[in-house]
Amino acid sequence: MRYTSLGSGSEGNALVVEAREGTSVTRVMIDCGFGLREIERRLLARGIEPSSLNGILVTHEHGDHIGGVFRLARRHGIPVYLTTGTREAVSARIPEGMTAICCDSHSAFAVGNLLVQPFPVPHDAREPVQYVLHDGQWRLGVLTDLGEGTPHVHRMLSGCDALVLECNHCPDMLARGDYPIYLKYRIAGRFGHLSNAAAAEVLRAVDRSRLKFLHAAHLSKKNNVPQLARAALAPVLGWQPEDIGVADQDAGFDWVTLGG
Repeated sequence: MRYTSLGSGSEGNALVVEAREGTSVTRVMIDCGFGLREIERRLLARGIEPSSLNGILVTHEHGDHIGGVFRLARRHGIPVYLTTGTREAVSARIPEGMTAICCDSHSAFAVGNLLVQPFPVPHDAREPVQYVLHDGQWRLGVLTDLGEGTPHVHRMLSGCDALVLECNHCPDMLARGDYPIYLKYRIAGRFGHLSNAAAAEVLRAVDRSRLKFLHAAHLSKKNNVPQLARAALAPVLGWQPEDIGVADQDAGFDWVTLGG
């Protein structure tokens, strides 16, 4: 299994996961918050033909995660997987003839060589989920856009070989910044986004015995910096800060291979 971020932050999110079994290759994208031309450009820069995607997994209906999903899916005939609540929230935007498959937020399903396990998270959306992906050997957990960890979230992420984990903001930077007060409360609330410290608490609560790779994601350009995110996460693992990757808004991060 390997995975790559095409960009992560409030201006757009997309992550591609690839699994191979013999000559069979499965590629799925988690979210697509970029415009059609931009996401095609970013895919091709990673050596991915857009039409080779076997599915797009949607986490929730906010624009930085779903903004480009339907145009990409319609143009290239890609099935879209989303919860019933998310589908209801965006039903007017789903084009005719596009394959939209509703998934249960607690039930695993297969996309080619990948087993996809959605799980619900506390976030201010209709029926938001995050995902763990398993190719039969390796487990990748993806956790962005939630206000706090829960026991169920911790169980779902335990035993992963790699994690992409939201580190949205530094509370001090958020408090001192120029966002309106209602937005500050939303971001810092239990249905908002994880701070660096909250992300570290999630990491501390999961079984990390198999963990080999960790990337901080969804960093706010105004309310966080990579050094602070790394400094919060590294002590939990006993790693050096530079051992922790960061998915940035413009470039994401390059392919990471599990088992390579």
